[in-house]
Amino acid sequence: MLTLGGCHPDPAQPASPPPVAEPVLVEARLRMVREQIVARGIADPRVLEVMGRVPRHEFVPASRRAEAYEDCPLPIGYGQTISQPYIVAFMTAVLNPRPGDRVLEIGTGSGYQAAVLADLVAEVYTMEIIEPLAKRAEADLKRLGYANVKVRAGDGYRGWPEAAPFDAIIVTCAPEDVPPALVDQLKEGGRMILPVGSQWGAQELYLLRKTATGMKRQGMLPVRFVPMVKGPG
Repeated sequence: MLTLGGCHPDPAQPASPPPVAEPVLVEARLRMVREQIVARGIADPRVLEVMGRVPRHEFVPASRRAEAYEDCPLPIGYGQTISQPYIVAFMTAVLNPRPGDRVLEIGTGSGYQAAVLADLVAEVYTMEIIEPLAKRAEADLKRLGYANVKVRAGDGYRGWPEAAPFDAIIVTCAPEDVPPALVDQLKEGGRMILPVGSQWGAQELYLLRKTATGMKRQGMLPVRFVPMVKGPG
């Protein structure tokens, strides 16, 4: 994913890092909103409010908790990362989630993006192909009280057809092209935001709108996401 600041990617950390006091984490979260999000032009008050409230530190490994509000993605295991806060805020704002929306997320990862969406919409359906990550995210979301999020371990390329259609879809891993199943599962008038491109080549973040005559695509910015993994068959 797009990284505009620097964190130390080396996961080597103390086995039992000292705990970080809650007031320190709260201040770090508010500073994240001011310096990483507002300063880069994101002004949607609902997005800013939820980014200032959702505890990102609860979705990262304990060894990286002190870095939870820094300007970068962080590893969460299984070769995956939690997205950079700015990218989460940017994609959420561009998607324009509405209080009555039903949203599909592809690429649950840590569950952080689902938590952000959960405070903005009616229902979130989120899919993760790596089953241990799906189970961990589901447990964390339940522990933190996000009752309107449903988690499934499965192939996001195929979507969640029995829960469709969706008002909005957000994809947090990069397919080489837009998955046809996700287009089919989006309501007419719905929005989809996703990165498209190869693992080693250029990737672009696109906003798609489904109309009566087809999909309208708008390029947003260059990004770097982990590739979308397709299931067998």
